[in-house]
Amino acid sequence: MTIDDLRFHYRADHATILNIPHWQLASGEQVFLHGPSGTGKSTLLNLIAGVLLPSQGRIEILGNNTAQLSSRQRDTLRAKHIGVVFQQFNLIPFLSAVDNIKLAGHFAGNKNTTTRAKALLAALGLAESDQHRATGRLSIGQQQRIAIARALINQPELLIVDEPTSALDKKNADKFMGLLMEQLSEGDTALIFVSHDPRLAKPFDRVESLLDINRAEVAL
Repeated sequence: MTIDDLRFHYRADHATILNIPHWQLASGEQVFLHGPSGTGKSTLLNLIAGVLLPSQGRIEILGNNTAQLSSRQRDTLRAKHIGVVFQQFNLIPFLSAVDNIKLAGHFAGNKNTTTRAKALLAALGLAESDQHRATGRLSIGQQQRIAIARALINQPELLIVDEPTSALDKKNADKFMGLLMEQLSEGDTALIFVSHDPRLAKPFDRVESLLDINRAEVAL
């Protein structure tokens, strides 16, 4: 992934939120990106994922300039090649763990994902008896495991993790980090992990502050 001359503002008459001359992430590289709340971290992730488009500049994902893709093409790129672990996990509470994960596979055009979904959940320590329960009836720790498995089901080249431990105590936050890094220990999935909590940066060789790469005078 490469970012060049990126600028973003929500409207032409609004201040620039992001001004990033250059930023790059290699295949398999894992970066911890931190910064205080309100500095544009989530906005940057939405730009990388193609949910938002740059006001200026270029974001290239797997050889694709996202600004040159149609909305449908960006959706396909995101579904097939980008995994996302959301801050609140965003699981569908009345669906089972397996069905939540299979739904992500469906959107990427992968129809036969049941076996892989169960294997991921088993590797993440979710008991088979819980894999078919409604996720809304499971604990936060169990939902963590499902969220990781859902993000990894399509074997994405890029994984985006957005403040997933903000509502967790230290013990559960540490468990989440251990599970995530264990799943990424093999393979070439690149990781952008965004948090305001520097305690979570320990497993990362590359740690950067958004305030250092963002030259905008006014942040979100």
